[in-house]
Amino acid sequence: MFSVQQYSADRNKAYSLLSKQLEALLEGETNETANLANASALLNQFLDRVNWVGFYTLEQESNQLVLGPFQGLPACVRIPLGKGVCGTSAQNQETLVVEDVHQFPGHIACDAASQSEIVIPLVKNGKLLGVLDIDSPEKGRFDNVDRENLEKYCEVLLQYI
Repeated sequence: MFSVQQYSADRNKAYSLLSKQLEALLEGETNETANLANASALLNQFLDRVNWVGFYTLEQESNQLVLGPFQGLPACVRIPLGKGVCGTSAQNQETLVVEDVHQFPGHIACDAASQSEIVIPLVKNGKLLGVLDIDSPEKGRFDNVDRENLEKYCEVLLQYI
């Protein structure tokens, strides 16, 4: 039985503990879907003030992001590369922190409650595998501490997918 630790330390230490918990949770498991599902569930329990946490994976045949494991309301199923925050992050292979999604050109509104977003591309050996997408109902929810630590979280995850 896995239990989520309570996070009361400073944010960097809390994120460090989270990444260690992810590694312990995924150790020995090789199924990508199971690992993405547990990674999104763990993040959803850790993060406050979020309304959606999940993954989109790259479908090579269509060159689109396709909905993967997530926590939250039903979401958009397919996102073309270069479209919206997720598609732009994936195409450019760079993390995007968007303080106000309504100001992002071409934003795709899957959940009307979402106000800010962070998207981290999942790149392994130079190859795009997908993105981690996190939405918040608060403008300006995500900052550089989130960006840096969520990128580290994804580095741990990439060892298991």
